Amino acid sequence: MKPANVLIKPLLTEKANSQMESARRYSFMVDRKANKLEVKKAVEAFYNVKVTDVNTSVVPGKQKNRMTKTGLLSGMKSAYKKATVTVAEGESIDLFSM
Repeated sequence: MKPANVLIKPLLTEKANSQMESARRYSFMVDRKANKLEVKKAVEAFYNVKVTDVNTSVVPGKQKNRMTKTGLLSGMKSAYKKATVTVAEGESIDLFSM
């Protein structure tokens, strides 16, 4: 799998932001078929950092309901794979500059 196809987008949540500051851990939404080695190579290639640890988990889809004028709309939020990457001491990834 090509490194460009592995990383989809960074996850910017309160928990992820606190881990960025305290533990040098960054969260990314990745392709469902990607394994830990492919995620490590992709992060190292895109951000020029040394990755020490990769943890992955599949976030399950959820049932969502919304009330509208015409009645109740039901839908499904899709599942995705999340990777949490720990970078080496003294290195960081700047996700906020464009």
